[in-house]
Amino acid sequence: MRYIRIYLLIFIILLISGACHDRSPATPIPADFLVNENADIFMLDGIVYSNVQDVDWLQGLEYTIGEQVGEIKKQSNKTFGFSDGTANVLPVGTKIYETDTPVYIAIEDGKEIRYIQMLEG
Repeated sequence: MRYIRIYLLIFIILLISGACHDRSPATPIPADFLVNENADIFMLDGIVYSNVQDVDWLQGLEYTIGEQVGEIKKQSNKTFGFSDGTANVLPVGTKIYETDTPVYIAIEDGKEIRYIQMLEG
C-alpha cells in the first residue's frame, strides 16, 4: 500500500511538471544570424527581424505602412547585449513601421527596406 502511494505521488509530480512545460515555439536569437557576415537584422519586442529585400515572393507584395513600432537605438555585431532596438546594419535613429502584411518597414534616408519576423515553427 505504501508503494502505491509513492508511485501515485511520483506520477502526479511528473504530470504537473509536464503540464507546466513551455510548449511555445522557440524564436531564433541574434546569434543564429550573426554567424553570417551578410546578415542584416534588428530586434524588436524580443523577436529578430531579417532583411528580405532579395526574397522574390516579397518583391511584388503591396503593403500599406502603418504605425511606427520601434526605432533603432544601438548598432552592434556582437550577440552579447543584442536586445530590443539593436541592429547590426541599420543606423541608430532608423524608424521601424508595421504594415498590413507580415512585412515590417525600416525607413533609412527615405528608402523603404523590408524586414520580416524570424520565427521557428
